[in-house]
Amino acid sequence: MSDYKPKHFLWSISGRVGTLTLNRPEKKNPLTFESYAELRDFFNALVHNDDVRCVIVNGAGGNFCSGGDVHEIIGPLTKMEMPDLLKFTRMTGDFIKAIRHCPQVVLAAIDGICVGAGAAVAMACDLRVGTAQSKVGFLFTRVGLAGCDMGSCSLLPRIIGQGRAAELLFTGRTMSGEESLHCGFFNRLVPAESLQSEVQSWAMELACGPTFAHSMTKKTLNQEWNMSIDDAIDLEAEVQAICMKTNDFKHAYEAFVRKEKPAFKGE
Repeated sequence: MSDYKPKHFLWSISGRVGTLTLNRPEKKNPLTFESYAELRDFFNALVHNDDVRCVIVNGAGGNFCSGGDVHEIIGPLTKMEMPDLLKFTRMTGDFIKAIRHCPQVVLAAIDGICVGAGAAVAMACDLRVGTAQSKVGFLFTRVGLAGCDMGSCSLLPRIIGQGRAAELLFTGRTMSGEESLHCGFFNRLVPAESLQSEVQSWAMELACGPTFAHSMTKKTLNQEWNMSIDDAIDLEAEVQAICMKTNDFKHAYEAFVRKEKPAFKGE
């Protein structure tokens, strides 16, 4: 992935942390048909990559993402027939699935505007760090669409609760950074000037941890939504037994005996 040269966003790697930057700052980093497709394929490719152990998603120019580009997506959609519309909506959904299914922990660094499809992308990430200047909104009803876009009716209630999610999806209003933290959409709120350094530090911490175990945690968090408690307990027994066969588990024990900090290798 260090040699990957995207066409529609920026990508860089520092250590084991990859940073993806939506890079259309003059329009608050909107998405296009082409960028959706490339982002979907990019996150699908991460499934087979061992070099990158944590991913940061952010936006250039003080904003995260303003959603679908009005002129390059919204306008053309009004002229499409149903087969092409469904092809598009399934593609956007596949992008969200790809974020959730990649084994790496994905952190969203959110400053400024984070609305529409941009809010859905942030929602799909595993962890979200915001600033007081951020504005988060699921604006779909404001353009005559349903709030159930890109998994919002499933994912958002699980993050912030059914009542709050229903209000946001019906009204399309935006949340401030403080409200996003208070309701649980943000995991942390930091000053805008230290957003990148704070998220990079957290990502490095995660990347230096037991990343195979992190990937199993992420997978189990997703799978257990559709399970009974008994089935979830059984699944966790199997997952934990697998992790007990890793070198990370063995080395952590040996380091504990020596009263040292374990050096995890993700294997």
